[in-house]
Amino acid sequence: MNFERFVATRYLTRRQGLFAFITTLIGVAGVSVGVAALITTLSVMNGFQTDIKDKIIGAQSHILIFGRMTSQSYPEKMSQIQQLPLVAAAAPHIYGQGIITYSGQSLGLVVRGLDPEQEKHINTLTSSLTEGTFTPSWDKEAPPPLVLGTELADSLGLEINDDVVLISPQSISTGAGMFPKMKKFRISGLLRTGYYEFDHSMAYTLLPHASDFLGLKDGVTGIAVKLHDINKADEAAEQIQEIVGYNYSVRTFAQMNSTLYAALKLEKTMMFIILFLIIGVASLNIASNLILLGTEKLRDIGILRAMGASPKAIRRIFMWEAMIIATLGIVLGIILAGLLCWIIATFDIVELPGDIYYLTKVPVRIEWLDILAVVGGSYLICFVAGLYPAAKASRVHPTDAIRYG
Repeated sequence: MNFERFVATRYLTRRQGLFAFITTLIGVAGVSVGVAALITTLSVMNGFQTDIKDKIIGAQSHILIFGRMTSQSYPEKMSQIQQLPLVAAAAPHIYGQGIITYSGQSLGLVVRGLDPEQEKHINTLTSSLTEGTFTPSWDKEAPPPLVLGTELADSLGLEINDDVVLISPQSISTGAGMFPKMKKFRISGLLRTGYYEFDHSMAYTLLPHASDFLGLKDGVTGIAVKLHDINKADEAAEQIQEIVGYNYSVRTFAQMNSTLYAALKLEKTMMFIILFLIIGVASLNIASNLILLGTEKLRDIGILRAMGASPKAIRRIFMWEAMIIATLGIVLGIILAGLLCWIIATFDIVELPGDIYYLTKVPVRIEWLDILAVVGGSYLICFVAGLYPAAKASRVHPTDAIRYG
């Protein structure tokens, strides 16, 4: 142990008086509480963000290609896309708009056509069924099947086996003029993705029925793609764009939900800044503690200067004291944060209404980058807090310190 660190450690451990001990304890506790609060809050926010992202991707896919494709062209494009090293699977999809009517009620929605067997390879949508199925064993004379989100079904009072009418924005020509295209469907299943926007505004049916309803002539409106590594979505999107051509739109999951992700990121950033103020307050306790220490050890500082210690060495002693207090506080804060996160994730301390959040426990996800950011920021704030007391102590004149200390 070098000279400055030895003296700093001795000053902190051999301080006399209850008040001096309490001020040191407050400095350590302030940093530890601030670090624990910041890490715990960020971990809970990470948990919610991850949960939302998983639900969105589980109902969509990593990349969506939009653009009308014929029944002859889309299988070839799918085959080319699946040969890319970054791509894990691909499946055709149909997106269109419509109006659902039932018992005098009408709601606008998004009609999505899919192949359940291929859909299993790109997302978890088929496993989100709460009851019913995409492919019921009905006779050919029965209306085609339609799967709704639970929120949409509840809004209209629908149950399985109820018949509804979908109205297409496309018009058909008759002898009496132009009329909107209408088709009867039968509710075959209900699903819950956990994301309200999907569960309240989307209806799912098989590819042939969606194609017929939207007048696509067995074609599709695009392809959904799942990747081996979601973090390489932008790179994969560029490769896919080259394959399908620039007449088609290639969108990653982040681009399709850019507003939501931007809001979540801003919320996390603002919470990070606000909670860092707690550590800022704790750093003031460290500064006042070091100023008090400088006054208490004024005579000792004068003796050290008289024995040959330079002002630089005195500054280092006080900076070491600030860093030791910060280290103790940060270590205790990390331990406390880990304990709090474990308690929140394990026990039902905060019960969430399952019908609103689709989960009953607060999700927690600890990310090491957040911990490193908190630790680094805490050290920086504590370092700055120690600069003034260190500079003040180093300017003490040895003779005056010994005489008046």
